[in-house]
Amino acid sequence: MSSTESPGRTSDKSPRQQVDRLLLGLRWQRLEEPLGFIKVLQWLFAIFAFGSCGSYSGETGALVLCNNEAKDVSSIIVLFGYPFRLYQVQYEMPLCDQDSTSKTMNLMGDFSAPAEFFVTLGIFSFFYTMAALVIYLRFHKLYTENKRFPLVDFCVTVSFTFFWLVAAAAWGKGLTDVKGATRPSSLTAAMSVCHGEEAVCSAGATPSMGLANLSVLFGFINFFLWAGNCWFVFKETPWHGQGQDQGQGPSQESAAEQGAVEKQ
Repeated sequence: MSSTESPGRTSDKSPRQQVDRLLLGLRWQRLEEPLGFIKVLQWLFAIFAFGSCGSYSGETGALVLCNNEAKDVSSIIVLFGYPFRLYQVQYEMPLCDQDSTSKTMNLMGDFSAPAEFFVTLGIFSFFYTMAALVIYLRFHKLYTENKRFPLVDFCVTVSFTFFWLVAAAAWGKGLTDVKGATRPSSLTAAMSVCHGEEAVCSAGATPSMGLANLSVLFGFINFFLWAGNCWFVFKETPWHGQGQDQGQGPSQESAAEQGAVEKQ
């Protein structure tokens, strides 16, 4: 019985041993350093950025009161959200004529380009920071010995810094346009029934933009995090060491000359 059970026990222990070896190989102290700590913040705020923008949904509306007694008050509720292709959002505009009931209308505007670019950048930042953390914690020796990894990391960090600035600014402008296109006054202005004497229109539900405003804030926070991380990544590159060597070179030579003069 012991001979038959031993293979099963070894097979049960082997996955655990692999996990233990993986955990033992992680250098958790790297998270206490600025290079690792900022990467964790970048990972978190990337989730906040694309999550708050990609999951946003709101509603706007209006009330239409026909002067015709045969018609009741019509409440219009329009739902919209990411990716903010408002021209695809439909709603029914009531008509105050006796013969017809309603007409299908669409919101105006397409703001999907800045929104999708913002969300895509957040997803790429999420995956890159997660991969960078794995290299920092598990393959830290390879990162310090191979000078190509810090150079690649520095170039990618500078690129993400620029893209986050562009994405946050573009999405901030796009969100301003979304607010203008979805406010109740814009909805009533686009309905022809509100321009005649046969109906009285008033504002309905006002969209809540709190989550969308937070997404823009998270975008600029990501920009500052990546911009601040450029210096710490640059310190790991050979360029930083060359600058220090060049700065120390003249001082060493002048110290040697001064020592020779003192000996004379």
